[in-house]
Amino acid sequence: MSNSPFARKVVERAVGGRAISLETGRFAKQASGAVVVRIGDTMSLVTAMAGPGREGLDFFPLTVDYREKTYSAGKFPGGFIKREGRPSTKEILTSRLIDRPIRPLFPEWYREEVQIQAAPISADRENDADVPSIVAASAALMLGKAPFLGPIGAIRLGRIDGKLVAFPTAEELAQSDLDLVVASTAKTIVMIEGFGEELPESEMGDAIIEAHRLNQELIALQYDLLEAVGQERPDHRPAPPDGLKALLLERYGRRLREAKQIVMKQERNAATKTILEAAIAELIPAQGEPVSLPPGGPGEDAHAPTPVTRERIKGVFHAVEEVVVRELILSGKRPDGRGPRDLRAIKCEVGVLPRAHGSAVFQRGETQALVTTVLGTGADEQRVDGIMNEYSKKFMLDYNMPPFAVGEVRPIRGPGRREIGHGALAERSVASILPPPNRFPYTIRVVSDILESNGSSSMASVCGATLSLMDAGVPINQPVGGISIGLVQDDATGRHVLLTDIIGEEDHYGDMDFKVAGTQHGVTGIQLDLKNQGINEDVVRETLEQAHEARLEILRAMLRSIKRPREEISTNAPRLIQIQINPDKIGLLIGPGGKTIRRLQDETGAKIDIDDSGVVTLASTEAAGAEEARDKILAMTEGVQVGRIYEGRVTSIKDFGAFVEILPGKDGLVHVTELSVGYVASVTEVCHVGDPMLVKVIAVDEQDRVKLSRKAALAERELPDEFANRPRPSGSPDRGAGGPPPRREGGGGPRGGGYGGGDRGPRGPR
Repeated sequence: MSNSPFARKVVERAVGGRAISLETGRFAKQASGAVVVRIGDTMSLVTAMAGPGREGLDFFPLTVDYREKTYSAGKFPGGFIKREGRPSTKEILTSRLIDRPIRPLFPEWYREEVQIQAAPISADRENDADVPSIVAASAALMLGKAPFLGPIGAIRLGRIDGKLVAFPTAEELAQSDLDLVVASTAKTIVMIEGFGEELPESEMGDAIIEAHRLNQELIALQYDLLEAVGQERPDHRPAPPDGLKALLLERYGRRLREAKQIVMKQERNAATKTILEAAIAELIPAQGEPVSLPPGGPGEDAHAPTPVTRERIKGVFHAVEEVVVRELILSGKRPDGRGPRDLRAIKCEVGVLPRAHGSAVFQRGETQALVTTVLGTGADEQRVDGIMNEYSKKFMLDYNMPPFAVGEVRPIRGPGRREIGHGALAERSVASILPPPNRFPYTIRVVSDILESNGSSSMASVCGATLSLMDAGVPINQPVGGISIGLVQDDATGRHVLLTDIIGEEDHYGDMDFKVAGTQHGVTGIQLDLKNQGINEDVVRETLEQAHEARLEILRAMLRSIKRPREEISTNAPRLIQIQINPDKIGLLIGPGGKTIRRLQDETGAKIDIDDSGVVTLASTEAAGAEEARDKILAMTEGVQVGRIYEGRVTSIKDFGAFVEILPGKDGLVHVTELSVGYVASVTEVCHVGDPMLVKVIAVDEQDRVKLSRKAALAERELPDEFANRPRPSGSPDRGAGGPPPRREGGGGPRGGGYGGGDRGPRGPR
């Protein structure tokens, strides 16, 4: 690739009612290709570079990095170090989104290094730069000299009130029941990623085809840019024939066909390895000259002899395997002997781990997922920050696949891009069937650990997540299942075979991995990855129909292990209660310096979270603590209610009764006659300052003074009163219920007004 020194050029078109422009010649002029894509005030700079590949590579070394610059949104990076650090989950997922449609559009023989870098340089927080960056990446590759078989268009569609919306804004996407990204060439669809709220297959298919139609405008826009800079697309040479491939196929093709029909994966792999070692031993004998082949291998000098090395034999043998497996599948013979629509055996278990809040094992053939659910409080929510608006996540699904799952040994260095991508696909496929926070306020974390893998572990994670959530007592709307459909297509004849529930070999050697997740009613998640140069509308619709058939069978198998969510959540999970209070009462609940809320938490053992709308979430390891906190908060924020029972605290004692604080800063009088149905000679016989006391509000006068009764509260709650049957001492004065006590003989003047307490008159002489 080399850059032409052209001047700045800008081209623009309207796509689905949204203006989108491409610009080159202004930034990064030493890059092989550099393009700025703009939609609204969001701009993304995407560059493409190519360089010599490393010797001995047996794969195409394409690297894609999408990194958000916080300055683009006028923000500082979060954290202690005020500069961008490791890529976020959003950046990793967008890097994959750009990579997936571009990678298959390079020739198989191409081994040079290609690096694509994308970075938003202006972000209006309404238009996401992720999908426009795919368009800019295609345009940047078109400006270079690498054998890219593009261009491609890429578009995001939403659906609001049944109407498809191109490049929806963040606000529109929040109202949409569809989030669909489709990338296309001029003739075929090369990548799909979408999530819906149980969209019927026919409607999802219609949206995909409409996106493909709109992508033709984006492809035309890239040709407009090439024309503006005066550049034509070069013709790219086809892959030259490989003599070693023909030789291996001739000598070992029959044995490979037999080995590739062994049902069990490990036995099949062992037989294939034996054939490879035999080929190496024959072509590179321990003594003597290796086999000499005519020239003509990929990238080789057509006039030089072709060396046969162990590494080269391994690489070409892999290509021979691909030919054999594809021929077998097209003839109706899958590697494990199933028919094209057959599922592998499914086994489901729930409640397998005693301490997790929910757990399940989902096994499909040689793919096994152990999926767990943990329920938490608002404090466990994940804060997500980027160049778009900040938000909190109440649902997280993490995917892990250790090397032993595929019988390998390799270092563990945290989740890779593949694991993050599979987790995000499963998370969004399940998210739409979760209950809303006002119905189920828990923060939910699901973890899928893949313990065996031989095909479509991400869809196993979707199935296992549904089972685990139901085991945890999460009231999901509908169970979700998922399946992957593969494809082997003969480009010469156009004949193709769709394969339900593909295994690893069918994924590796086939043309397509089309994952579809959903309920019995419709699609919740969809992802298409291709190795060929695209599929047409007929294949899309046929795949959706075949996936629907398989999904119903999977759901039936899942529901045999657990029919519906458990009625109660795990005893190990925290108890959450949500209540709504008047936002004006939030300050009262918190108290000066947080004093009131801390005291409530100490007294009840419940954790209290309050948001600005007045929603209060109470969390406790036991239901009693959350319920006690709820009752106290409602009592406090609703004000004193006549007839309600409160658990108060004695704040002072007088001769005529006790003052009890029933709400923060609000107390009332329990007259001595209301302390017990029995005779009380002295208030201190019943209580002391600081004692808790159950009381009932019997009156609130016009001056907002509260009259309380302990004996009424005990009677209503049917609790014992230890003073109920105490005899009255002879000669003791009679006290009228609720009235002031009679004047004591030899005492001073009558007691003051108010509750019958007040200031005393001067005492007489003793």
